[in-house]
Amino acid sequence: MANYRLFIKPSAAKELKAVGTKKNRQRIVAKIRSLATDPRPPGCHKLSGADKFRVRRGKYRIIYSVDDDRLVISVVRIGHRRDIYRRNTGS
Repeated sequence: MANYRLFIKPSAAKELKAVGTKKNRQRIVAKIRSLATDPRPPGCHKLSGADKFRVRRGKYRIIYSVDDDRLVISVVRIGHRRDIYRRNTGS
């Protein structure tokens, strides 16, 4: 299987910096990197009403889209599970 290229939106990078501890940030980054080899790992869910996927990392969620034609994964949002699905968060 080919490796996908990873792109992280600037707003998602800002959300990653806001994650509580360094250990949690490292775990999230490791999970994002693993998406390059398997964009739809076990446990990922397609979001209803959008062409995006969600993967869990502890109490945090990573929302991303996959473009299979260009082999690109775009990370759209990163956040705590209590906040990630709210519409009025400035995104």
